[in-house]
Amino acid sequence: MATVTYDEVNLMLRLYELRREPKLREARTWFLENFHPASAEEMMQKYPQGSAENAYVRMVISYWDMVASIVNRGLINDDLFFESNGEIWVVWDRIRNIVPPWRAAFKNPTVFANLEEACKRLEAWREKKAPGSSAAMRQLMEQMRQKSKNA
Repeated sequence: MATVTYDEVNLMLRLYELRREPKLREARTWFLENFHPASAEEMMQKYPQGSAENAYVRMVISYWDMVASIVNRGLINDDLFFESNGEIWVVWDRIRNIVPPWRAAFKNPTVFANLEEACKRLEAWREKKAPGSSAAMRQLMEQMRQKSKNA
């Protein structure tokens, strides 16, 4: 197991404190329970600019993209981070089909690239520890999306 510094642990704890901020916690809860668009068009139709839901989406995605930027720069040991932060992967999985149209619209191939890179590494790390777990999680999330769609 890799050596972890006190600074890495303190940064992890600080990021956890930020996750507990009431508005971000509310946004994260909403996102995990309700955000299941199949396309960028569906997202903008269901959660238009100016809506509370759109603000929640932006808050959750920007938080996890910021965290991914920190992780990608090696400021937190991957093992330490990946052991206790699966939500970042769920967020990426829910937006991964939406990001390419955003990148094209903004003419910026780096939109949410931090999130994508961290989650690729997290998924590879998880597959080494528990082969097939990512596919199982995607299947479960698809069932959740279908349930939400039919509700």
